[in-house]
Amino acid sequence: IYPWFAMGHLTPFLHIANKLAERGHRISFLLPAKAITKFEPSNLHRNLITFIPVSVPRVDGLPPGAETTNDVPFPLHPLLMTAMDLTEPAIESVLRHLKPDFVFFDFTHWLPPLARKFGIKSVLYCIISPATIGYLLSPERKLRERTLTDNDLLRPPQGFPTSKIRLRAHEARGLAAATVKEFGGGLSFAKRNLLSLSECDAIGFKTCREIEGPYCDYIGSQFGKPVILSGPALPESPRFALEERWETLLGSFKSKSLIFCAFGSECVLNKEQFQELVLGFELSGLPFLVALKPPVGHDTIESALPEGFEERVKGRGFIHGGWVQQQLILKHPSVGCFVTHCGSGSLSEAMVNECQLVLLPNVGDQIINARLMGEELKVGVEVEKGDEDGLFTRDGVCKAVKAVIDDDHSEVGKEIKENHAKWREFLRSERLENSYLDGFVQKLHGLLN
Repeated sequence: IYPWFAMGHLTPFLHIANKLAERGHRISFLLPAKAITKFEPSNLHRNLITFIPVSVPRVDGLPPGAETTNDVPFPLHPLLMTAMDLTEPAIESVLRHLKPDFVFFDFTHWLPPLARKFGIKSVLYCIISPATIGYLLSPERKLRERTLTDNDLLRPPQGFPTSKIRLRAHEARGLAAATVKEFGGGLSFAKRNLLSLSECDAIGFKTCREIEGPYCDYIGSQFGKPVILSGPALPESPRFALEERWETLLGSFKSKSLIFCAFGSECVLNKEQFQELVLGFELSGLPFLVALKPPVGHDTIESALPEGFEERVKGRGFIHGGWVQQQLILKHPSVGCFVTHCGSGSLSEAMVNECQLVLLPNVGDQIINARLMGEELKVGVEVEKGDEDGLFTRDGVCKAVKAVIDDDHSEVGKEIKENHAKWREFLRSERLENSYLDGFVQKLHGLLN
């Protein structure tokens, strides 16, 4: 298993590794040396999952010692991808020595031909949703012959399963720019992913047919590849208790009354949008806990707060600039609403808990995830943004929060709560997970025959 050096990729790959090891499969998990310490506690089958350290080569412009996306700002991610591409000779040596049956990968487009050389099957295990892959990278877009424009992205490609997923002007602009931008090794993000999709032996997704079946079928027919689903592959319950300070804080508020806001390990807002966000929470009159990285240009989150804000929200508003135990906070009975950036990992964690969802996507696949959750499954409310400038306001934040948390006075809130409860029960079924994982393993065996 060799995922992209980002926490949001390494983590779900380790989840699937744990699930496969639970079924007796032996796994070699390749990751940067320093990241091993961080992931060691989450390796639940040390007799079957072996972490193999990878040395990250030096690349001009990449800070010394940088190994994952956590170590560098977003604009330097392409340099980290270039460094990962330079590990190809080391990975070849590992494959020659280990001779596994399969290699799971995502952004390293050179792995399928390398694996073929040794008779190894390659599985592109995609943590980006099938809906996003289908919308952006469908062969119908003819991306090998032409460059994607914002105008193209305002509508889905031909044959795409639904018309509910649409992009707004500012989103289409941002995504078109992101797909053509160089993403390591002189390749654009789109070209790199298209090579991975067309060269692999099978495409795996962390989803279930009940949620994204039509998109999976679309991808299978578009790329002419077997599409195999691992089901939700939910993380195991944490083995550690919630830190005492958060337990005490959350325990002081009544059931389902508190707003929790977190945007993953990489999202950084600008100061103006950060202030609109927290002022929206203030406006709601509800208690809130915000765990975000400091805004652009600020070393601490406190230095970016609006004037007089801390005094006004004392006792009900709490701002934290570091990492928190999100999975455990989402489970806490006092949390009534989760304001999320719509990363796939955060959505998986939220869907199996009782807190309601407020969707505030930032970049990339988060946008289509938000449409899927808000428009199609109707399990969350998206914060309104300006169509052209993509900016949200404090009023928009407050309105979305009130819609989900005050469901006695909101028809939308009622519908969302009912839908969320239905999907929560479905996803938490042990039979569902076992059935999908058994099917996943069976299909892997099928690839070998």
